[in-house]
Amino acid sequence: MADITSEGAPGRRTEAHNHAGSSATPDDGRRPIPPDLISVVELFYFAYRDFTCDPDVMLEQYGFGRAHHRVLHFVHRNPGLKVAELLDILKITKQSLARVLKQLVDEGFVIQRAGSEDRRERRLYLSAKGGRLTDKLTQIQVKRIEGALAALGPGADVVARNFLFAMITEKDRPQVEILIKGQHAENAAGPDANE
Repeated sequence: MADITSEGAPGRRTEAHNHAGSSATPDDGRRPIPPDLISVVELFYFAYRDFTCDPDVMLEQYGFGRAHHRVLHFVHRNPGLKVAELLDILKITKQSLARVLKQLVDEGFVIQRAGSEDRRERRLYLSAKGGRLTDKLTQIQVKRIEGALAALGPGADVVARNFLFAMITEKDRPQVEILIKGQHAENAAGPDANE
């Protein structure tokens, strides 16, 4: 296995980085990638790493991972969300969701209820315990975002929102826009808070 921390590694990285961003056209006809855009890709990876690191530590205490976090987040924001809708939001397999959801239900973080119109539907709600955990996770991520936006000055929130929205696949944008505005079709009242 190669030692990526060896003194030779930075030089190799720089050579590879310079080749990828060089102005010469590759032999296979691909357009060269400007180094500034490669830097944006790398910044995106680093930002995501740090955005998720604090919640990861908290989730680990429960034996949960990022999939659990995403389920908690979207169920919290959309009480009464159908399992089928959650699958569409997360873009994961039924098996992956079933495993994560079972753990969250078994441990009392998520409550499943039959739909009021169609009893076969499974509607999802957070328990009070699930709500408390989700609020803690959201607070630490919001704090990081607030700090970054404050450092950039007025108007940074609008630019950041527009950039992130533009990164979403165009066909998914209408659904995402509805979700982030909290306009879920059936925001049914959740179960009692003391469940």
